[in-house]
Amino acid sequence: MRSSLIRSLAILSLAPASLFAQEAEGGGTRVFMQPDTGLMFWTLVIFVVLLFILSKFAFGPLTKAVADRERALQDAIDKANADREAAARLLQEHQLKIEAARDEAQKFIAEGRAVAEKMRADMIEQTRKEQQDILERARRDIDAEKERAIAQLRREAVDLALAGASKVVEQNLESAKNRQIVESYLSSIGTLKVGQ
Repeated sequence: MRSSLIRSLAILSLAPASLFAQEAEGGGTRVFMQPDTGLMFWTLVIFVVLLFILSKFAFGPLTKAVADRERALQDAIDKANADREAAARLLQEHQLKIEAARDEAQKFIAEGRAVAEKMRADMIEQTRKEQQDILERARRDIDAEKERAIAQLRREAVDLALAGASKVVEQNLESAKNRQIVESYLSSIGTLKVGQ
């Protein structure tokens, strides 16, 4: 098919050259504005043959190639539009997921702060309770120590009073009965001072 097209074009390109050669051999002078019917006829025949050959072998494939190219371009444009729409949907979905994740993270942070604040308040309350327990224990220990010290002082006062009385009376007042009398007297003095 290509070889016949090339052959036809070669013949057509040689035809005007041969006509000019024949005219030059004739030796006549040609007038430029005078129409040459023979040349017009052959030019028209060559044009029609060339048009037929081109329409048969060139225009059809060219038109088909242009249509195929146009169809391929339209398909590529449609696919690009579909891809753009899919990308926009995916972007919107990802943005929604990011927003949801951000909201969830904020919720976790708020819950964490609330838990930390509650733990802090619990620890402060526990520390206060422990402090109160320690203070109560210290007060009980101080009161117990005070009672022991008072009892010790009473015993020593009783011993001193008995020792002083025995020196005065010159007798030994070490008996349990005498000790009980002095302790009851000192107890009544202690309650009188505490009551007043």
